[in-house]
Amino acid sequence: MTDPDIHDRPEAGRYELEIDGEIAFVSYNLSPPNLMITKTWTPPRLEGRGIASRLTRHVLADARRRGLLILPVCSFFAAYLQKHPEFADVTHPTYRDILGLDSQS
Repeated sequence: MTDPDIHDRPEAGRYELEIDGEIAFVSYNLSPPNLMITKTWTPPRLEGRGIASRLTRHVLADARRRGLLILPVCSFFAAYLQKHPEFADVTHPTYRDILGLDSQS
């Protein structure tokens, strides 16, 4: 399920979540059917509140809904996928192999 507070800003190439006047985001490059995730960023004063994970879950749900495959170049995103193999289906096959998701399925 996608998060109604998170907004895709295709012109900026990122998903954004505003909290307390600050913007956390996930940057991407879209080349259908691939969605390359390049950076996940949370403002320092908002760290430790699960915001990056919240953004990541939203992006994964949105990619699944849109039939896109994630290429997790961002280290946070890649680590999240390793901890959550239930998203292997939305991960590009090459990255499934790199992250060891096929063996966890």
